[in-house]
Amino acid sequence: MKGVEILTGDPKKALIKLSIPIMISNLVFTLYNLADGAWVAGLGADALSAIGIFFPLFMVFVALSFGVGVGAASAISRRIGAEDKKNADNTAIHAIITGLVVAGLLMLIILRLREFLEMLGARGDVLSLALSYSRIIIAGAIFLVFNNVATGIMNGEGNTRRTMYANVVGTSINIIIDPIFIYVLGFGIAGAAYATVLSMAISSSVFLFWFLSGKTFVKPSLKNFRYDGKLMIDILRVGLPSSFSLLSMSIAMAFLNVMILEAGGSDGIAVFTGAWRFVNFGFIPLFGLAGALTVVTGASFGARNAEKLKTAYYHAIRLSALIEMMIVFLMVTASSKLALFFTYSQASIRIYQDLVIAMRILPLFLIFTPFGIMTVAMFQGIGRGENSLGITLMRTIIFQLAFSYILAFSYHLGFFGILVGVTLGNVVASVIAFTWGTITVRKLEKELAVKI
Repeated sequence: MKGVEILTGDPKKALIKLSIPIMISNLVFTLYNLADGAWVAGLGADALSAIGIFFPLFMVFVALSFGVGVGAASAISRRIGAEDKKNADNTAIHAIITGLVVAGLLMLIILRLREFLEMLGARGDVLSLALSYSRIIIAGAIFLVFNNVATGIMNGEGNTRRTMYANVVGTSINIIIDPIFIYVLGFGIAGAAYATVLSMAISSSVFLFWFLSGKTFVKPSLKNFRYDGKLMIDILRVGLPSSFSLLSMSIAMAFLNVMILEAGGSDGIAVFTGAWRFVNFGFIPLFGLAGALTVVTGASFGARNAEKLKTAYYHAIRLSALIEMMIVFLMVTASSKLALFFTYSQASIRIYQDLVIAMRILPLFLIFTPFGIMTVAMFQGIGRGENSLGITLMRTIIFQLAFSYILAFSYHLGFFGILVGVTLGNVVASVIAFTWGTITVRKLEKELAVKI
C-alpha cells in the first residue's frame, strides 16, 4: 500500500520517490553496458562493431517487451487512481500472458538471423562475431520480455523500489561475471552473451517469487484472469505505440549504421557505439523521471485530477532539464578521458581522436531532450500512446535521419555530419513535442472535472 499512497499523493514528492529507484536501476544497467563494451573492446574494434551491428535487432526485443510493460503500467496506474483494484489485478495477468506470446514469436528470428545481420551491414569477421553473440541473446529472450513486463506491472502500482532490487541484482551479477565468461573461461564475445542471459534469468526469478508469494499490491495470478477485450485494448493502445516508438529507434539506428558505414566505415560504427554508451548516462535521470511521470499522470488522470497532472508534467521537465545541463557539462569537459574506456587496447586505439570528437557533439542534445521525453511520458500516462508514437517518429525517422543524411552526404561532412545531424534532429523534435504537450495539458484542464 505504501507505493499506492505515494502514487496518489503529492505529485512532486511522488516523482522524486518513484523515480530515484528507477534511476538507480538504470544507472546500474548503464554501468553494465559501459563495462560490457569495455570488456568486449579488449577483443578488438571488430567485436565492438559486432555488438553495434546487432543493437538495432536487439532493440526489437526490448521495444516489444518494454511496450507491453509501459502499457501495463499506464493501465494499472489509471485503475488504481480510479480505485478499481479488481481490474488492476486482471490487467496485470493480461500483460504477462501477452508478454509470453511476444517472447515466443521473437525467438523465431533466430531462424533467419544471418540474413538479418547481413541486411544490417555485417560482413566477414564482424558477421561471425555478431552471430556468436546474438544467437545466445535471442535464445534467452523470454527472460528479457518477462523482466520488462514485470517491471511495468510493479511500477504501475508505485512499487519502483522492488523493481530496482530485482534489476540491480541481475545486472550487478552480470558486471561481475562478464570478464570471467569472456576471458577466464575463454568464451570471447559469446561469453558476454552468456553472462547477459544468466543475469536476466536471475532477475526473472526474483520477480516471479514476489508475484507468487503475494508481496505486491496488484495480484497477477491466473485466478484473477478474466479475459476483457477493453483491458487488452487499453494495454495495447499505449503498449503498441510505445513498442513502435522504440522500434522506430531501432529502424533509425539501422539506417544510421548504413550511413555511418558509408561515411566512416566499421571504425565509424565503433566510434558511434562507444560514444552512445556514454550518452546513455544522460538518459538515466530522464527515463527515471519519465517512468515515474507516466504512472503519476496515469493515477491523476484516473482520479480526474487535472491539477495534479499539470503539476507533475511541468515539474518533471524543470527538474530533468536542470539535471541534464550538469551531465552534459561534465561529459563534454571530460571527453578526452572518457574516450580511454574504449581505446585502451592496441586493437582499438586508432579510434581515440574520433571518439573524443563524438563525445563533444552527441551529448549536447540531452539539454533539450527533457521537453520531448516528458511529453511522451505524459501522453503514455493518460492513455494516448498514439501521440507519444508521433513524437518519437518525428524525432527518430523524420528529423534525425533527414538531418544526418543531408549534412553527411549533401553537404559532404561525412561522419561528422551524422553526429551533428543526430544532435539537431533531437533538438528540433523536442521543441515541437513540448508545444504539443502544453496544448494538451491546457485542454485537459478544461475537460477533466477536478476531484476535490
